[in-house]
Amino acid sequence: MTNDGENGREVLVLLGGAGDLALRMLLPSLYFLEVDRLLPHDLRIIGVARGEGDGDSYKALVREQLGKRATVEEAAWARLAARLDYLSVDMTQNEGAALLAERVGEHGSLVVYFALSPSLYGPVCNALQAAGLTGPKSRLVLEKPIGRDLESSRKTNAAVGAVVGEEQIFRIDHYLGKETVQNLTALRFANVLFEPLWDRNTIDHVQITIAETEKVGDRWPYYDEYGALRDMVQNHMLQLLCLVAMEAPSGFDPDAVRDEKVKVLRSLRPFSKDTVAHDTVRGQYVAGVVEGGAREGYLEEVGKASKTETFVAMKVAIDNWRWDGVPFFLRTGKNLPDRRTQIVVQFKPLPHNIFGQATDGDLFSNRLVIDLQPDENIVLTLMNKRPGLSEEGMRLQSLPLSLSFSQSGGRRRIAYEKLFLDVFRGDRTLFVRRDEVEQAWKFIDGVSAAWAAANIEPAPYAAGTWGPQSSSALISPGGRSWKA
Repeated sequence: MTNDGENGREVLVLLGGAGDLALRMLLPSLYFLEVDRLLPHDLRIIGVARGEGDGDSYKALVREQLGKRATVEEAAWARLAARLDYLSVDMTQNEGAALLAERVGEHGSLVVYFALSPSLYGPVCNALQAAGLTGPKSRLVLEKPIGRDLESSRKTNAAVGAVVGEEQIFRIDHYLGKETVQNLTALRFANVLFEPLWDRNTIDHVQITIAETEKVGDRWPYYDEYGALRDMVQNHMLQLLCLVAMEAPSGFDPDAVRDEKVKVLRSLRPFSKDTVAHDTVRGQYVAGVVEGGAREGYLEEVGKASKTETFVAMKVAIDNWRWDGVPFFLRTGKNLPDRRTQIVVQFKPLPHNIFGQATDGDLFSNRLVIDLQPDENIVLTLMNKRPGLSEEGMRLQSLPLSLSFSQSGGRRRIAYEKLFLDVFRGDRTLFVRRDEVEQAWKFIDGVSAAWAAANIEPAPYAAGTWGPQSSSALISPGGRSWKA
């Protein structure tokens, strides 16, 4: 973010500044940027929420939460605390926005971060405009989900777009701030090695898994309305799919990258009433055991009847030349056996084994595994000669080539750190464009409509298992299986 010194300091406003997202992710990210002295030198930070409090009580709350995440460097904390302020107002009302404008005062660039329910985006934007806080120096940062379906997404985007231009809107998907996700782009487009192999001729299939061991918990009012399809597939999973499948952009600039992602979304084959039954799996957890502890079922957790899915798996086809015939298998769910976000690019088997029958059991197809969490790692498995001598001749073994971030040294960064820096600099490359959001919703609405037409209800799966048994059957044709 550029410094408009004569017009006042730069200001970051955190709407929902005392909420869970702000305290767990946003403020710790700002603290770590402060440790590395990467924040704009004159930045002010104003937390805004409805709860009562003042600057001192807010600083105490933030300091307490930071202590739960890291050993706090007192010098860095003192610098961050000097930037912090707090305002207790209702930002859906013009009066609240007017008080915020008074607190902001003369300023240079202004970033307003919406750590709020998307249902509030429209009223808050109107109040910000009435208070004069949506001028050309303002940038609005929006958390997902942008709407619940295509219609509500368009209404929300229109409400925000009525007060600022598209170039002032930064729609966050925090997965795009992860080091390994960014490294996927570098891996594909900074190495001549992969481009000739990155298509239907050599890749058998792609798996994308986002597995959570957590139950729905206190988020159930939100989750019961959205479910796994809208909460995870519409944004995180489709973003990862786009980065794997997109063509090389003309340059690493915002519109060039996002143009290619939109092309992928437009190429996704829609589901029909006839295909949705065998190409998708919809599940809901029942009682089971996760990480050694008993878990109750979803219906007991929310305390009412519900047809909300907590697990989704699907076989997705991309109708273009590069990916014709290559299935993309997606799965995500709650109360699964382990926490994992992973992309698996499975290459095709050798067309012919020249090493003799004795090595048939040694040969494995090459595989690229990109782990995003809990550890960040990229592993390419290759075939190599097994050391030693054998009466049967040459024997083979599969060995990994690893690009482990944990071995590269340094602290693992919170994804929001990178995204904050890009907002301050005005770089929208890792943020989601309006047509991108709406194209993703169009695909997701098609899945939901096909489920309804085919009367597909969630199948039960025990907490602590990998979803309904039909998820294994989804991927099994051709001898495929989910990576364990």
